[in-house]
Amino acid sequence: MKKLEYAIVDIETTGGNASGSRITEIAIIIHDGTTVLERFETLINPQKEIPLAIFALTGITNEMVADAPIFDEVAEKIKLLLSDRVFVAHNVNFDYSFVRHELEKSGFKWTARKLCTVRAARKIKPGLGSYSLGKLCTALNIPLENRHRAGGDADATAILFTLLQQWDSENVIPTMLKSTSQDQRLPPNVPPQDFEQLPDKPGIYYFYNQNKKVIYVGKAVNIKKRVASHFSGHKVNSQRQHFLREIYAISFETCATELMALILECHEIQKHWPLYNRALKRFEPQFGLYHYEARNGYQYLAIGKRNTLYACLETFNSRYEAINKLRNLAEQFEIDQKFCHYATINEGAAVRPNRLLELPDVNQHNRQIENAIAFLRNSKKSFAIIDNGRSEDERSCLWIEKGHFYGMGYISLDTVLTGISEIKEVVTPSRSNHYIMQLINSFIKKYPSKVFFQ
Repeated sequence: MKKLEYAIVDIETTGGNASGSRITEIAIIIHDGTTVLERFETLINPQKEIPLAIFALTGITNEMVADAPIFDEVAEKIKLLLSDRVFVAHNVNFDYSFVRHELEKSGFKWTARKLCTVRAARKIKPGLGSYSLGKLCTALNIPLENRHRAGGDADATAILFTLLQQWDSENVIPTMLKSTSQDQRLPPNVPPQDFEQLPDKPGIYYFYNQNKKVIYVGKAVNIKKRVASHFSGHKVNSQRQHFLREIYAISFETCATELMALILECHEIQKHWPLYNRALKRFEPQFGLYHYEARNGYQYLAIGKRNTLYACLETFNSRYEAINKLRNLAEQFEIDQKFCHYATINEGAAVRPNRLLELPDVNQHNRQIENAIAFLRNSKKSFAIIDNGRSEDERSCLWIEKGHFYGMGYISLDTVLTGISEIKEVVTPSRSNHYIMQLINSFIKKYPSKVFFQ
């Protein structure tokens, strides 16, 4: 049986992501676990300008790469060196994503098992102050010449790899190389135990940055499976790579149902305002149904854009939805269309009935408006949703108070309720919003048997 071999790789690039940047230098050291078997190093013409900041870091200039081969010219040799070998690098996903992307552009399909020396060093030599290559080399007395050049960093990584193999008394590296090992996919800064503790249950999960600040909140039917999906695949866009590099810790909270997870996700996004959550942060209804009285004593109903200075009767995602609601109300309560406006509230307030037109009796008209408003308010019922719990001896419950989400929680299966409104005393109060009520309304249409009205 052929002995396992490793390709220890380091690259320099024009930027931080594989989709928008190119390789400027690559070094590959073939290693059998104890000694170096072969070495390859070359500059690469990236066919684009090298930014000044990259030149300041690496010292590689546009003039230095002008006569170097383009990646296509060395792609076949690189693939041969990497084939059937474990791809080893310090922060392996960075180097791997660039090499895989460049090989694919050159027409070569290639994948490999990966080993991250950052993650291996954390496991085999825990407790060090930093696991950057420079700080590791200082702490472990590894010579590091030509820093931030592919050859110098690859040589240092090869020495580090050899030492890690010698110190690996608990077979950490063979375990990491198993095809089922999550270490093959986890970002370099995520502790494996954070992933291992994740449950196969519904709930929400949190990603934290180095300063323990929440940068992302997600909802899942299966927390462990969903979190793993963030780290799988081969997308190389800059946003994803920056996102993965910023994750330093993971936590979670289980929920009994997907609905509860969705609501909790919304609440936590509004609470923490995470950097990488975008959709729910911007989710606010754009239009409202307003009621006002003009100086002539006639009351009006108007559709307008949401305005924090005015209280509205109801909110809507679209003007179309709002207009349909007002038209239906006007028809149901026989309200004269002259007193229904489909503009902004400020525009509506400026409109005055034409004195030449016949106007309805003001008292009768205002009663019709008030009846329509009362209908809107009375149509908002109070009810509970009772569903499965987190275990067989409990049930989950949500309380909706007059059309607004009030809160959610859990009750024991043997709890005796004398009235459904007692659910209100059990749940933990929370803020309602339009999005949460949309989730709840969609749920009750699908599962009416789980809804209990007051």
